[in-house]
Amino acid sequence: MARRYDPDRRTRIIDAALRVIVADGIAGLSHRSVAAEADVPLGSTTYHFGSLDELLTAALRRSNENFAQALRDSEVCAGGADGGEGASSGARLADELTRVLGEWFAGERGAIELEYELYLAALRRPALRPVAAEWTTSAVELLSTRTDPATARALVALMDGLCLQVLLTGSAFDADHTREMLARVVDGCA
Repeated sequence: MARRYDPDRRTRIIDAALRVIVADGIAGLSHRSVAAEADVPLGSTTYHFGSLDELLTAALRRSNENFAQALRDSEVCAGGADGGEGASSGARLADELTRVLGEWFAGERGAIELEYELYLAALRRPALRPVAAEWTTSAVELLSTRTDPATARALVALMDGLCLQVLLTGSAFDADHTREMLARVVDGCA
């Protein structure tokens, strides 16, 4: 039997891994479950990813890219939209970050849960730690186009904390509270 050329197979396997994690958590992830979800032979998953840590690394990297793209697509990196007469640059930054987080939470909640499940998996899986750190570094670099690096790092930490609180408490995203907290960090570090 001739081998079928399938240049998108690796990507499909990563996407399938993300769907498995959303449905069953990291505990449900195996080469077999991903192969079934991707509708590929089991050998394909082990060919492209020699270990589950390699597969989780690729999945976390993809998840990181999704949120970083949301920041890049927003006004955060473009300098912010006009926040109205008299609105400070810091207030506009807080408004824009709140809008991005609000849109993130308005989407499917499973995507955010997935992101944090992968992110927190790095606590027990050292192979994931450099990729988790990539997210922080990337977000800080993006935000540093609008503020100093120390404030950017504080904003990333605050956004992570606020997102985790919403996820862990099952509460709704509170845009007013988020905007106030972000503004306090931006204004306090200015």
